[in-house]
Amino acid sequence: MKLELIVKALNNLVPDAKWSLLGNDYADLVWLSEGYKPSVADLEKEIAAIPGKEAQAKAAADAKKAALLVKLGITADEAALLLS
Repeated sequence: MKLELIVKALNNLVPDAKWSLLGNDYADLVWLSEGYKPSVADLEKEIAAIPGKEAQAKAAADAKKAALLVKLGITADEAALLLS
């Protein structure tokens, strides 16, 4: 597993948990919080879901941008020009 994906998955599954990761493997995970510790299967499932969740978040953000541009009555190019 990639370190970045493990970190994202842990933050998604248990955002308030305290933990330390000393490598790129579940065996390197030191759990510092009480309660639920995700299993390897939990992490693998969440890691597999990350691309879809990120795509959904991007689509939602793009829809919000488009709605705002319509509300303002300007195009994306005009907004970029204003922000440059």
